[in-house]
Amino acid sequence: MRCVRRRRVRRRCARRRWGVLSWLLAVVAGRGPVSARYARGLLHLAAGIDQAGSFDADSYLELALLAERGGLDFVTLDDCCGRLGPDALDVLCRVAPATRRLGLVPTVTATPTESFRARAAMATLDWVSRGRAGWRIDVSAEVWDGWAPPQGHPVRVVDATEEHGRTVAARYADVALVRAVTAERAAAVRDELRARAAESGRGPDALRVLASLLIDLGAGEYAAEPGHGGGGPRPTARGPLYRGGPVDLAELLAAWHADGAADGFHLVPVEPRRDLERLVNGTVALLQHRGLFRTFYPGSTLHDHLGLARPAHQYAVTGGTS
Repeated sequence: MRCVRRRRVRRRCARRRWGVLSWLLAVVAGRGPVSARYARGLLHLAAGIDQAGSFDADSYLELALLAERGGLDFVTLDDCCGRLGPDALDVLCRVAPATRRLGLVPTVTATPTESFRARAAMATLDWVSRGRAGWRIDVSAEVWDGWAPPQGHPVRVVDATEEHGRTVAARYADVALVRAVTAERAAAVRDELRARAAESGRGPDALRVLASLLIDLGAGEYAAEPGHGGGGPRPTARGPLYRGGPVDLAELLAAWHADGAADGFHLVPVEPRRDLERLVNGTVALLQHRGLFRTFYPGSTLHDHLGLARPAHQYAVTGGTS
């Protein structure tokens, strides 16, 4: 038994060393098919860990640890406002000390009069997680200043599917989520967001656009559901739904990314425990094997994972004398 464990550890270490070596070769060489993928950026992956009616913090921690094992950029958790469930911010504050690299993004609903309290709570999560917090903005889109957390401000995530969301995302967001059924639609929204970000005086590359999909990986034969157009998502009341297997999902994500439809994907499991495990052990492993997704975290903060510069404080001293 000990020999088997040693072999597994050696294989795991060998895969990690190869991942690091591949990344370094890509950066140094600056040419070839592998470096071309890195030059335009590997895809980003995030997952929702919402569980209907679950108040057990340990169950959310298990999902977060699974996502971290897969190297996902971050997980999202919706606020319980208007429904039965735990407070998203409280749950992720419980998850933060038990994780090391995974980004943690709760939905925090705040009215203008509560925005300071919400910012302070999010800054606390950023400190507890040592710079891994994000804020999925529902109402408030105010600029972070005052009590500056480790990242300058937590990563701001905005649903940019609708027009109002795109206006906010183009001006303020670090990550924009887009629900689209086709790669063409997702690409059109991404192009629009990047153009509007430039018009707002921001660099287009300061914004990451992720296509948001519901995923149901419960198909017994791991085949795409008939009628999905070769495994593509279909519209539902909750948003675009992909139903099939991990292999087909990996093909779909790779194709959309190659077509410039998105910088990555926000995947929301229909059955969190089952689908997230199949996502990590199946889809993510295949994407890593193809060199489309990283095999290690390149930094310690969520800004690092997303390849974003740490935001400067509005009142920071830039040099000179007064």
